[in-house]
Amino acid sequence: MRYSPRALTWLLRFYPPFLFQGIWVKKISPGFKGAEVKIYKTPFNINTNRTLFGGTIFAAADPIFPILIDQYLQKTGFKKTIAWLKSSKIDFKKPGKTSVGYSVQLSDELLAECTQTIRTKGKIIKNLSLEIKDKNNELCAVVHCETYIRDLNFTFPDRNQKLGQ
Repeated sequence: MRYSPRALTWLLRFYPPFLFQGIWVKKISPGFKGAEVKIYKTPFNINTNRTLFGGTIFAAADPIFPILIDQYLQKTGFKKTIAWLKSSKIDFKKPGKTSVGYSVQLSDELLAECTQTIRTKGKIIKNLSLEIKDKNNELCAVVHCETYIRDLNFTFPDRNQKLGQ
């Protein structure tokens, strides 16, 4: 489904997995080229050490790249796409003792590469990363996201034709 950046911002703010974990999407940039997300420390998302639960930090990062790239592609003319987080890895650097957040920007080069590859090959897998920092701008976690995007209308060549059969 296609949204405006403003509508997507509000939709994600009230998306239950975000809302109930204190994850707040501050902004989706025009053209879906970036996002700012804050994770508020609340009694519902802290662990026994009174720091942010790692699962909450991970949940905040999980959908952002697939959503941004998918919405960008739909805005540029792709009618039926699928985007999802194929795999992910999180490296915790220090406990989240305060609220934390991140900001991501997708470069024009990255978006052009995704668009071109999907037009010619039907799909792409991109490895992207984001840094989650606390209110003192100290690094708390790095999340590595393997993002899969596919054009569902793309017709893949028949394997038998490639093999000369």
